[in-house]
Amino acid sequence: MNRLVDATSPYLLQHADNPVDWWQWSDEAFAEAKRRDVPVLISVGYAACHWCHVMAHESFENAQVGALMNDNFVSIKVDREERPDVDAVYMTATQAMTGQGGWPMTVFATPDGTPFFCGTYFPRPNFVQLLQSVATAWREQREAVLGQGAAVVEAIGGAQAVGGPTAPLDAPLLDAAAAKLASEYDATNGGFGGAPKFPPHMNLLFLLRHHQRTGDPGSLEVSRHTAEAMARGGIYDQLAGGFARYSVDAHWTVPHFEKMLYDNALLLRVYTQLWRLTGDPLARRVARDTARFLADELHRPGQGFASALDADTEGVEGLTYAWTPAQLVEALGEDDGRFAADLFTVTDDGTFEHGMSVLRLARDVDDAAPEVRARWQQIVGRLLAARDTRPQPALDDKVVAAWNGLAITAIAEFQQVAALSASPQDEDANLMDGVTIVADGAMRQAAEHLATVHLVDGRLRRVSRNGKVGEPAGVLEDYGCVAEAFCALHQLTGEGRWLTLAGELLDTALAHFAAPGGAFYDTADDAERLVARPADPTDNATPSGRSALIAGLVAYSALTGETRYREAAEAALGTVAPIVGKHPRFSGYAAMVGEALASGPYEIAVVTDDPTGDPLVAAAHRHAPPGAVVVAGRPDQPGVPLLADRPLVDGRSAAYVCRGFVCQRPVTSVDDLVAELA
Repeated sequence: MNRLVDATSPYLLQHADNPVDWWQWSDEAFAEAKRRDVPVLISVGYAACHWCHVMAHESFENAQVGALMNDNFVSIKVDREERPDVDAVYMTATQAMTGQGGWPMTVFATPDGTPFFCGTYFPRPNFVQLLQSVATAWREQREAVLGQGAAVVEAIGGAQAVGGPTAPLDAPLLDAAAAKLASEYDATNGGFGGAPKFPPHMNLLFLLRHHQRTGDPGSLEVSRHTAEAMARGGIYDQLAGGFARYSVDAHWTVPHFEKMLYDNALLLRVYTQLWRLTGDPLARRVARDTARFLADELHRPGQGFASALDADTEGVEGLTYAWTPAQLVEALGEDDGRFAADLFTVTDDGTFEHGMSVLRLARDVDDAAPEVRARWQQIVGRLLAARDTRPQPALDDKVVAAWNGLAITAIAEFQQVAALSASPQDEDANLMDGVTIVADGAMRQAAEHLATVHLVDGRLRRVSRNGKVGEPAGVLEDYGCVAEAFCALHQLTGEGRWLTLAGELLDTALAHFAAPGGAFYDTADDAERLVARPADPTDNATPSGRSALIAGLVAYSALTGETRYREAAEAALGTVAPIVGKHPRFSGYAAMVGEALASGPYEIAVVTDDPTGDPLVAAAHRHAPPGAVVVAGRPDQPGVPLLADRPLVDGRSAAYVCRGFVCQRPVTSVDDLVAELA
């Protein structure tokens, strides 16, 4: 009996027809293992994972393998995106046992959940042998198996422990972190490290804020060069916008084709801020088209943003995206086909498999002559239309609270910066207007969906699908990312409701996730008990729960003037500071928030009858220091603390600038406001 047909996870539903008697993660599954006196096989993956699909086709869809699993184990299928707490515990165990981790993750555990053997992908012959060996060991060497499990639990308990050294995350430490990142930077290809190479979005957000606070040209150059290299590489979809998960090489040429919501949300923030700070036309275009990708490809009407587009199309990576020169000629004709092959580096030898090439932008065309840009954009449209006739990758349409929070924050920032550059003279003014309108609608629907569907009895739920909320409880990153998003939406709209909701989420997190010494656990004190309580402070593919919560606390404190939230943020940052000093590549979001505190953060209130068109509002957004909060509206607007008791000055609009709760005199001219923010 396969019990996955009622799952909310598309990943679990992919396995609903397997000959394996899969269980969802539940107390009942472990009780069944105890009743039968057999081990538990925990298989963890996610819908867009290429090697998860491979292992499924090779093993889980095979009747003989299914029978072997059913006879000797209780098999549990887990979506790591739906249950990041379960994934975190067993990934720590896998890394402790093997020295590495990844997905699919394969864990053998006792009926109480204690892991005793862990691994990742196994080809079918190896997997069959492993199943037989574990079943034999469970029957004939039980004491050794239990001893191994006890040792693993002790190891992961230490790895997930809270406490340890703390330090202030101050300006000198942030300067040292930026210098260390610069020393590890790939000056040839951009980014950090070799293959595979992941987009370092959180590090770039930190470096952009660091540059703005200190004027350091190196931090800006690392950010600018990396952003340009990614945007011109195959990791970026040159036709539809949006970034793939990572590049399999060191120079951004061939991507692992899955497109994740969280990557694109964080990268939208990077390109938006680079555009704001430099006016770079490439950053402007990539920000616009990434916002369009989120709104067009990932947003679910009336709901939130879907999680991912699959890496595979009909079981083949790159089937939708790669081209040959002949295919370009077929789609575009001889002249435009040759032009496109040259522009997008499509060769007879190919850069991918079977003579295919992933499109890359060979030269900078954002500053080219108008006729070249027009031809390029016309070709992009025609190629996209041709590509749309191909089979398309599957969509993981579950809505994850934390990742939707990241997307809302990113689009809110994009909306503010896009408003600064609105000009009827821009050649693509209509396109920018269309993107901002659609993205704004998607952002607001996502926020409403989180507020009305994911909030249940005052607590966040992790996922929903097709408008129905799932059972998994929200983890710390959900509370932090959604609270930060609601603070961003409050600033964009001037609506007090979002700030109120943010405060309620932060209060819940402080009450239920707090750990000794200012740290935080990733699961609530009343959540399901696992073999260890996860508390990972490092930023990896997404901000850690701790970093996300700190960001929400800092923004909320600045918007309300309530110092206890800032004090909680500073204490939590102290627990992360040693990691920022030693390993800044794995603490970029924490360092980004540290820059906000080192800068102030500034609190900017513009009292005006025209919050969308007032030049003071535009100046506040354009020149806002790192992590500043900006609110504009009529004086004493209900639910907006920054506008309270701040009147117009002689009947004119006025900007009130505070820094760390210390305020300057109000100013009424743009020049005076810019001077105060310098």
